[in-house]
Amino acid sequence: MKLMYVYILKCSDGTFYTGVTNNLNRRFKEHESALHENSYSARRLPLELVYYTEIYGPLTAIKKEKQIKKWAQAKKLALIEGRYEDLPNLAKKKRVLDTSAKLPTRTDAS
Repeated sequence: MKLMYVYILKCSDGTFYTGVTNNLNRRFKEHESALHENSYSARRLPLELVYYTEIYGPLTAIKKEKQIKKWAQAKKLALIEGRYEDLPNLAKKKRVLDTSAKLPTRTDAS
């Protein structure tokens, strides 16, 4: 199995960029040099590597990257700060029931 890295960069505008690579040092240098000049990270320099994890196997790493990309910023921040106990609560979607809306009632015309 090939060693891969899933990483999070903090961009100059405070947003996070999540990526996957097999060579973390090379990939970070590519981001910093704006190798792909119209990319998300190139337009938000400077960057800071704030998190990475090692994962064996490219398919597993890509799956983890896609999972993290869907997370809200607060959940990514908890991961970066090592607040793993907060992750399950941040994963739950909070739904508020609007009780002020009246549901239509069925009336019989007979």
